[in-house]
Amino acid sequence: MNDTVTTAKADLDTRSVVEAFLAAFNRRDVDGIMALMSDDCVFESSSPGPAGNRLVGQQAVRKAWEQLFAARQGVTFDGEETFVAGDRAIARWVMRWTDGGKEQHIRGLDILRIRNGKVVDKLAYTKR
Repeated sequence: MNDTVTTAKADLDTRSVVEAFLAAFNRRDVDGIMALMSDDCVFESSSPGPAGNRLVGQQAVRKAWEQLFAARQGVTFDGEETFVAGDRAIARWVMRWTDGGKEQHIRGLDILRIRNGKVVDKLAYTKR
């Protein structure tokens, strides 16, 4: 396989993992999310400010997603744009939820690294 074909396949594989990851979030499917994350996954959240939290491993990251879905009623992520380069992706999104009957949203992006079809790193940044 030449370098162009290899790069195109890596981009497609990465994009498909990122799309499946977003779909699992929008189903609020913690098992589905975690199935797409490596055992040694790293999640760097955007809160609390200014630097967020760094969570490592399935158990810690799972707990963060469970807390997010419990705290933010009806949370969804609208993908705005995804840029892929090999095993890396930058995904821009808008997170929407309801708080006390009032619609809320925040814009952000994730920098992701994919290995063997799983998210290894998810580094989140938001506009606040």
